[in-house]
Amino acid sequence: MPDQSPATAPSAPRPTAQQDGTLPGGGTFRFVVPSAKLGLEGEFDRRSWSVYLTPEQAAAPAKFNLAYQNAIVVAPEASQLTVLLNNRVVGEQQIGSPDGLSSISFDVPPGLLQPGGNLLSLQATQRHRTDCSVASTYELWSDIDPAQTYLSFSGQEAAKLSSTDAIRAIGVNEAGRTQFNLVVPALEQPGTTKPLLRLAQGLAILSGMPNQTFAFTTDALPMPGPGKMAIVVGTPAELQPLFAAPAAALTAPLAAFVTDPRSGSPVLLISGPSWPAISSAIDTIVSTTDRSPTVRRDALATERWSAPDAPLLFSDTKLPFSQLGVKTIEFSGRRVRTGFNIGVPSDFYANAYGEATILLDAAYTQAVLPGSHVDIYVNGNIASTVPLASTGGGIFRHFPIRVTMRHFIPGVNRISVEAILMTKEDEVCVPGTTGSTAPRFALFDTSEFHMPDFARVGQRPNLAAFAGTGYPYGRNADPIPLFIDRIDPDTLSATATLLGQMALVAGRPMAVEPAATPAAIGERDAIFIGSISQMPAAVLSQVNISPTSQASWRPTTDAQSAQAEPATTFDEWRSKVNGGVWRGQITSFQEWLRRNFDISLSSLQFIPGAETIFTPSSVDSFMIAQGPSSSGGATWTIVAAPSAKDLREGAEAVTAQDIWPQISGHITTFSSKTGAIETVPVSRFHFVASQPWSLSNYRLIAANWLSTNILSYALLLVALSLLIGVTTAGMLATLGRRK
Repeated sequence: MPDQSPATAPSAPRPTAQQDGTLPGGGTFRFVVPSAKLGLEGEFDRRSWSVYLTPEQAAAPAKFNLAYQNAIVVAPEASQLTVLLNNRVVGEQQIGSPDGLSSISFDVPPGLLQPGGNLLSLQATQRHRTDCSVASTYELWSDIDPAQTYLSFSGQEAAKLSSTDAIRAIGVNEAGRTQFNLVVPALEQPGTTKPLLRLAQGLAILSGMPNQTFAFTTDALPMPGPGKMAIVVGTPAELQPLFAAPAAALTAPLAAFVTDPRSGSPVLLISGPSWPAISSAIDTIVSTTDRSPTVRRDALATERWSAPDAPLLFSDTKLPFSQLGVKTIEFSGRRVRTGFNIGVPSDFYANAYGEATILLDAAYTQAVLPGSHVDIYVNGNIASTVPLASTGGGIFRHFPIRVTMRHFIPGVNRISVEAILMTKEDEVCVPGTTGSTAPRFALFDTSEFHMPDFARVGQRPNLAAFAGTGYPYGRNADPIPLFIDRIDPDTLSATATLLGQMALVAGRPMAVEPAATPAAIGERDAIFIGSISQMPAAVLSQVNISPTSQASWRPTTDAQSAQAEPATTFDEWRSKVNGGVWRGQITSFQEWLRRNFDISLSSLQFIPGAETIFTPSSVDSFMIAQGPSSSGGATWTIVAAPSAKDLREGAEAVTAQDIWPQISGHITTFSSKTGAIETVPVSRFHFVASQPWSLSNYRLIAANWLSTNILSYALLLVALSLLIGVTTAGMLATLGRRK
């Protein structure tokens, strides 16, 4: 039970984006929601993530402040919102705010918060006012307002940052974003790019936040605020017009938090007598995140937005639900859903044949009618269904549920378990039935997820692996060649934002080596970043992007988009009149094959088709493309936009938590106008050996390849049958009696 009964707090201070992290009347606050939106949906929902606190914040008296609004159909007498910190209930509140936002405040018990990570959980139990159907459960929601949900601390000590470890406590702003503002007067000088990009990657890993951006400036300190950190980098002479560096920076590397005399807010100062000394100061911060690419990770960092971290599974593994963050649930409603995260490596290759297994421990009462079922989802796609057919209730003890792995992707995967329950009481739905508390279903945390052995081989190109684990760059021990068309604040900000996200998913900062020309890169994995007009034409052709895009790719203005070109209109009508019916029949047949037999026309080809030349449309404002190098022995990735401004805005948009996992295929484009992500699937790829030779792995690789290429499998089956027949006939001809 909470130490103090909750009470609405109309007088509680409401932080705004203009504040610098302090509250009126003294004290500081920390926004805690790591996304722009947070909704608790259905009859039961629970979200958990970790909030990192400094020792000063953990020691200060604290309150948890929350603002929410719910659907009008939510019954307040049977619905409850619960706040837990470090698995201890600090507040409970009836859900009853359908007309607008309601703010509530709970005292945090002394000693509950701790320096470092603190597990925050929001749990909602919701019931419908009048309807007992399963469909009505989709109408239940409670939206949390991130701009009014925060931890507040008494006193001024909580605002202090005493060591560089406080980088982990940067937090988020009211929109769930994190921004590092780097002030570097010598930004465009040679020799500064490499250490600055190493610093950006280290900061990204240390903070671990899901929506991080980096911004470079040369002449002014940015305004302070929640979720923002100012970093000043340069020699004392370079910083003199902006910032007075301590005398210690004149003789030795320095990396420490200092107070900005103009705003009074803490600033991370990195300085030294020369840039080699500054690089040494950067290493004192970043070296704690270094990891050899040969050292295997056990988990992918997700706890800052979804706790716990996702375990990274490489082979046959069994994990109980309790270890995956799923707690035992006793449920009295109609639809309950919970889930967990697991990770798979970049060389995962089992999407065509592989099956994982959930060993389910669950029970349901005799009130549950046949027709009820348990569904398993992978990344939002239905993967398996188990009917609850017994009329007298039942108990599942490690009941195996096979889960197809066709929807698994490299990196983090979300697996959800949902139970749909129907009863006679719900069919009658007498008054008060919706609020019944008698359990009808239980899911136990002793259930297990079993990942079998799966094929492991790298693929080129593979943007899904690039987004999932930073492949292939995260595995490189040598510096990665990095082609940047020009060093300006927008381009370098986009580069730092992208590399920071790559370092976060790769789990380590990657050494980069600026390269001026493709000839200097040779046959090495490389990254090309810049505006499309400055990209080498040979590199664009290598990844099947039309070189004419350098002149033609320009976003349309509103005036241009309002007028349709006559040629386009005539072409559209010509296709409708001449071949529309025939093409429509072919499309319908393809859809029928896919829906009923899971067969696509691409799987009926003996030889994969060649990649088509791609031209970005005028709607697109950002593009990531990947392909082989000129000799085919390495991977080249291009990140381009029509201008440096578009490049920066596009990098900030696609690295957001809700968009980054959508990057896949051979080419991915983003439109700043529509917010849409479009992908071009891979037509032809090459295998890249990632594991030592083993017969079992090659057998699994062959199984997946043959499952994807049906005609090749059929031809091989016929050939083997003929071979067996010929061999048998030959043996019979030489054996046995003869006249």
